[in-house]
Amino acid sequence: MNKQHARDHVRKMVSTGSTQIAWFVINLLCTRMMDGAAKLGLPSYIFSTSNAAVLGLLFHFDTLSREPNREITELKDSDIELAVPGFVNPVPAKVLPSVLLEEESVFINIAKRMRESKSIMVNTFAELESNAVRSLAEGDKVPPVYSVGPVIHLVKDKNEEAMEIMRWLDNQPPSSVVFLCFGSMGSFEGDQLRQIAQALEQSGHRFLWSVRQPPPKGKREIPGEYRDLNHVLPEGFIERTTEIGKVIGWAPQAAVLTHTAVRGFVSHCGWNSILESLWCGVPVATWPMYAKQQLNAFQLVKELGLAVEIKLDYNKDFRQNGTEVVLVTAEEIEIGIKKLMESGNECGEKIKQRVKEMSEKSKIAVVEGGSSYRSIGLLIEEFMKNILIN
Repeated sequence: MNKQHARDHVRKMVSTGSTQIAWFVINLLCTRMMDGAAKLGLPSYIFSTSNAAVLGLLFHFDTLSREPNREITELKDSDIELAVPGFVNPVPAKVLPSVLLEEESVFINIAKRMRESKSIMVNTFAELESNAVRSLAEGDKVPPVYSVGPVIHLVKDKNEEAMEIMRWLDNQPPSSVVFLCFGSMGSFEGDQLRQIAQALEQSGHRFLWSVRQPPPKGKREIPGEYRDLNHVLPEGFIERTTEIGKVIGWAPQAAVLTHTAVRGFVSHCGWNSILESLWCGVPVATWPMYAKQQLNAFQLVKELGLAVEIKLDYNKDFRQNGTEVVLVTAEEIEIGIKKLMESGNECGEKIKQRVKEMSEKSKIAVVEGGSSYRSIGLLIEEFMKNILIN
């Protein structure tokens, strides 16, 4: 639904008197809808499906863009590290979302519009992002920010494909499987797949691996399924690993993460995936691919100590010397997997314990007395005031 259609639909609802509208709740990417709300004399609330750290970064870059002689585009591909409110450590420019570093970035315009909103809801909880949440509360010209997460969807898929995967997991020992899944848009060509396969085989750990085929070059489509994995994986790999591994296409990620057989998660670090893994108490090895995922990975590894690193600044679209695709090597992948999976690895054990503690905090946050529960209560009070006013 585009802006005009949405506006017409709302006007129809108002004119017929069938519905009383007191406010708009708008996705962070749809801030132009605030114009329609304003014409109706209604307040706008923003819902950010990303984390508090990314929200703070957007406001910070909006501030930077107003400074004289400041060229944000110069940060692209640079080795500069930045002091960013809400982050304890300097943030490397290489992990910043590339769209934020473009001339007249749409995300800086979004930040400008968000300052005009009544309040902002963000899908996080205070215990996870305490520094970022505090920084937003203290920010200049930033509307009130309510942490309302984790908002996640854990309903299990009941189709046969999903049930077959779950049956395979049922037959694995507890905490023995590493799960590799890279989101709805994550995919790899054959050269990278072979590096992953080599790492899995050399590690010796049980694995469940979601493999997706990239769309044709130049097309922005959702990845599909490989017709024959034997054509892209090392010769004999599936046969050699049949006792310990399963290669699949689409994966019921949330259901897999809840299974007791899963010990570690090699992830693209989308924010929903991070929240799901924390809720389920499954440590992550970071392999970001695009958008805000590099920054999410940096936050998990360097700021929060909740993940091990495979890569932080990997970019699916990056081309070394303009032609050669930069591969993550089998050695790098294997090291990350072993940190996740092997008992006695000091780094991995510390992270496992921290993730377990954060998992408990995530569940407490959303029940009565929890931080997000209280935050939602305050938000409802604000909503009710608008009903009385309007």
